[in-house]
Amino acid sequence: MIRVLIKASSRVAKAGLESLLRSEPALQLVGDSRDRGVDAESPPDVLLVEADTLADSAAREAVEWAGAGGPVVLLVRNPAAEPVADALRAGVKAVLPNRLDGPEIVAAIEAAAAGMIVLDPASLETVLHAPAAVAASGTLVDELTSRELEVLRLVAAGLGNKQIATRLEISEHTVKFHIASIMGKLGAGSRTEAVTIGIRHGLIMI
Repeated sequence: MIRVLIKASSRVAKAGLESLLRSEPALQLVGDSRDRGVDAESPPDVLLVEADTLADSAAREAVEWAGAGGPVVLLVRNPAAEPVADALRAGVKAVLPNRLDGPEIVAAIEAAAAGMIVLDPASLETVLHAPAAVAASGTLVDELTSRELEVLRLVAAGLGNKQIATRLEISEHTVKFHIASIMGKLGAGSRTEAVTIGIRHGLIMI
């Protein structure tokens, strides 16, 4: 069960998110619209925040909470126009459009709770054209998780998303999230480039 605290720009927006997520068996909603912050004694597993932009007060508070180690999913009007790379560096796990439907938001929450990074395609392009994710020393800035390494090695072996999902016994949607996270961490613009970088850094044996 993933405990989720929702923060939104208005009571109407918060109620809308609650109605989308309340019936999800994997989620437990905590807190209410009067909350000023996260309960320090019993923090949620994921903080879901809806805001117009990353400059809004709710989004700024969420970024601060992410910096303290709490997984955050941010829903904003136009992620591609926001400094998404800065939010990711601050610890935010997902920056997505606020027009997503329930299943997409649930998938993002589950991915964030598992430590994955989730972006929509437009935001991914923005991040990939930001300064490279590999430091000048040649070391990776963000290490891949063990699951991401498994996925990267299967990509290198030529498997498609469906085959990877079958091999690892996960959903194809989760495979896509893993690949997006891998590409973001490696600063890769394609699966082929991700494999090339993986080989260069000794993540894949040939």
